[in-house]
Amino acid sequence: MSTNLESYVPQETQIQHDTGVDESLNPKTEEGRTVSPVDYIFMWVGDGVNLGNMTLGASMIVAGIATLNIFQTFAAAIMAIGIISTVFALNDRLGYRTGIPYVVQLRMSFGLKGSVISSLMRGIPAIVWYGFQSWIGGTALNEIAKIMTGGAFDNVAICFVVLQLVQIGLSLYGFHAIKWVETLASIVIVLALLYVFGVLLTSYSDVIAEKWVHAEGSWGLPFFALIMMFMGNYAAIFLSAADYSRELKTGISDKKRGFLYFLPILTAYGLTLTIGGMLASATGINNPVKAFAVVVDNSYITLFVSAFIVLGAVAVNMVANIIPPTYVITLLTKMKYKPAVTITGLLAFCSFPWVLVQDSSAKGLGIFILIYSAFLGPIVSILLVEYYILRKQKVNVADLYKEDGPFAGYNPAAVLALLIGAGAACLKVELAWIIGVVVGGSAYLLLMKFAFKDSKFKKGTIFEK
Repeated sequence: MSTNLESYVPQETQIQHDTGVDESLNPKTEEGRTVSPVDYIFMWVGDGVNLGNMTLGASMIVAGIATLNIFQTFAAAIMAIGIISTVFALNDRLGYRTGIPYVVQLRMSFGLKGSVISSLMRGIPAIVWYGFQSWIGGTALNEIAKIMTGGAFDNVAICFVVLQLVQIGLSLYGFHAIKWVETLASIVIVLALLYVFGVLLTSYSDVIAEKWVHAEGSWGLPFFALIMMFMGNYAAIFLSAADYSRELKTGISDKKRGFLYFLPILTAYGLTLTIGGMLASATGINNPVKAFAVVVDNSYITLFVSAFIVLGAVAVNMVANIIPPTYVITLLTKMKYKPAVTITGLLAFCSFPWVLVQDSSAKGLGIFILIYSAFLGPIVSILLVEYYILRKQKVNVADLYKEDGPFAGYNPAAVLALLIGAGAACLKVELAWIIGVVVGGSAYLLLMKFAFKDSKFKKGTIFEK
């Protein structure tokens, strides 16, 4: 259903008077929203068709042995994509209706001080992903440099640094800085990957069939662990769904926005997952860039594919991994946008992405995703319980910006529920996300109802006296 934005967003002058944050965190006005539905679809295709998702597909092949066969892989992917799209559409609604970013949305449940902890839970994984995508892009840039210099230059570390500095420069121009790159990269990368798909089918079909298609696999814990890994891969992104939906043009129904997530994620995941699994089973190499160089034995094609891998890494970082942690730094330090986005890029240098994915195994990436999703699952369920159950989708946005208002301090129920949910999730890390969602959300609902009787955070909820 479409919503009248004016009924939710307070007057801008009031927000400016009450807030102590940078203007980039104030509610987006209707005039400031320039992303169309088509742009939004291309944005998520550009985000999904990336080497990180491809590496997840490759992670199913460990030392040449498939933990899941192709049918189990796609069954897990379809289940995960359905859940991802649903949670996206539910959690983006407040940001879409009011124009507020994720770090301000958190105040509704956690309070101004409590939101510091929960915002860091989103910002830190994004910085690590930022570094990882840049490392993959740097690997591809190194392949280009080797071809251009006839093998005279071969240094991934230098290419990583150069690419990171370029991204810091681009990110200074804000959310829409490379909208054209998103569209161009998503189209061309898809075409390049379809070419690689054809090469794999014609030249490596026998070994792929043996090692992946006809593998015994498992419908047990590895199957559900893969679903959780997919969920964890997107957990940080749909947690901060408000950061994206606030840029989308108004007047789009909730159902249509759900479709704007489902279609591109299904397309991107399906393609990258398949090619990642095929590459790893065909070559035994889990780093997709190096596997590409083995499969595509043509310097011109390798140059072409590598160039758009670099563009793809930049596009993904601009969408998913730069803006959210920048908002967190802006919120915590009162720093302006440009210094904050520069610090975000510098912190990505410290993520040591080469440790997560090595030639023989991408297991490190999977473990990293499962661990941080143990904390993100409880946060998203707390936000959904707060908005849909406790507040019935009614929030006074102006109060979220008042330093001494009703959301000042921290909500002990939310902090405790987060710790309970994350603790339960860590008991079975393979199923971390779903355990965290169920336990964290349930704990929050019960704590808000039965504990902290005089908590000011009950005001405006169904438990207000």
